Amino acid sequence: MDASKLMFRDGLMAGERILVTGGGTGLGREMTEAFLKLGAVVHICGRRQGKADEAAQELMAQHGGKVVAHGCDIRDADAIAAMVDAIWAEGGALTGLVNNAAGNFVSRTEDLSVNGFNAISDIVFRGTFYVTHEVGKRLIAEGKKASFLSILTTWVWNGSPFVVPSAMSKAAINTMTQSLAVEWGRYGLRFNAIAPGLFPTEGMSARLSPGGRGDNSNDRMNPMGRHGEMHELANLAVFLMGPGAEWVNGQTIAIDGAGYQATGGNFWSSLSPLGDEEWTKMRDMIKQTNAKDKATRTT
Repeated sequence: MDASKLMFRDGLMAGERILVTGGGTGLGREMTEAFLKLGAVVHICGRRQGKADEAAQELMAQHGGKVVAHGCDIRDADAIAAMVDAIWAEGGALTGLVNNAAGNFVSRTEDLSVNGFNAISDIVFRGTFYVTHEVGKRLIAEGKKASFLSILTTWVWNGSPFVVPSAMSKAAINTMTQSLAVEWGRYGLRFNAIAPGLFPTEGMSARLSPGGRGDNSNDRMNPMGRHGEMHELANLAVFLMGPGAEWVNGQTIAIDGAGYQATGGNFWSSLSPLGDEEWTKMRDMIKQTNAKDKATRTT
């Protein structure tokens, strides 16, 4: 991200303490960098402690400030509780939580296994709720205000073929956002979400368009003729998490150049023509990517 393109004044987020799940890579890292540059203390977590440590050190070397890395599998409610204990012990209550950690891969739904479905829903659906619930109930008990932000997708409005576990799980988190905005608004807790269009990352490309097959990232398909730039997403995240927007609550905001309105923003047009051989090749590529990631993961 070009941090010079952040639209907010320096020090805007001084005094904020924000946890970004999946904050060491991809979109999570971009948001972490923006919060850090604007003065927040940022906690990040991921299943790979080493990767989170590396990201924290790189960001602090570049911008100063404080990023604290945690190795935590958000599928494990007990691990989340231990992490939140450590965050509170380090400096007190959080003022914000960004639910960014996710997983996804393309597959014909008839080819999905139960394990494949659970691999996505356990992170996106259950894990997001576990973190939100653990942080939220502590804030309520202490009478502290905070902002919650979830990273979703425009599929929450129209679904998406070939990524059904993700579409189902993200839609559930959209519902959680609206529900808790009402139920917990009285405690000073705000809940909003961002539905990004295409912001290319390495992890996304490896699992959603392996080998370039089924690629839905053709810029010509977007009304603005391009994909998103990281500073644009970061600016929206800062707006929703920082001071000055306290009456924005219960909203999911798309940032996709009107791609959803133009094409539906999903995988139907790009993946529906593929045959058995192409799906087999993509499945093998995704398995190779997963095996590579697992080999580098520490627990």
